[in-house]
Amino acid sequence: MSKVYTIAVLVGSLRKESINRKVALALAELASANLKLNIVEIGDLPLYSEDLEGASPPAAYSTFRQHVRSSDAVLFVTPEYNRSVPGVLKNAIDVGSRPYGQSVWGGKPGAVISVSPGAIGGFGANHHLRQSLVFLDVPCMQQPEAYLGGAGSVFDESGKLSEKTKPFLQAFIDAYGKWVEKQHG
Repeated sequence: MSKVYTIAVLVGSLRKESINRKVALALAELASANLKLNIVEIGDLPLYSEDLEGASPPAAYSTFRQHVRSSDAVLFVTPEYNRSVPGVLKNAIDVGSRPYGQSVWGGKPGAVISVSPGAIGGFGANHHLRQSLVFLDVPCMQQPEAYLGGAGSVFDESGKLSEKTKPFLQAFIDAYGKWVEKQHG
């Protein structure tokens, strides 16, 4: 029996009806049995400040760090805000990388899928996030790249994933599963 890998999924949108969250949930449903995708909530993380670390950092910091640290890999599902990642996602990355020398990210295989109603599918956010991942020592899956444009039509009114989009997401999550296995091999 193959190992089951726990994947920490960070969704860069906090909106209640977030298309990014829906995509993350769809990926969890499409994932093979050896991947267990868990959304790690980032909306309650206080803005990172070294002044908050001290003897007892905020509970939200500790909980978040433990969720990521105990995962085998990370998956980022992000919208694009002003050609970059949303501030809430960047804050989560910063919280996980601190205190200095105790980053929870190092060596965890990662992947990025950007989701946007725009035509270029969050290309700027996707690549901007990859810059941070290089510094954090997160080996990021290079292919297939995943930009999901026109995301407003990816789900129907009942929340069902469109049959047109399903093969794209299936190919992405299958490749990611192979990437995680290879990195842990």
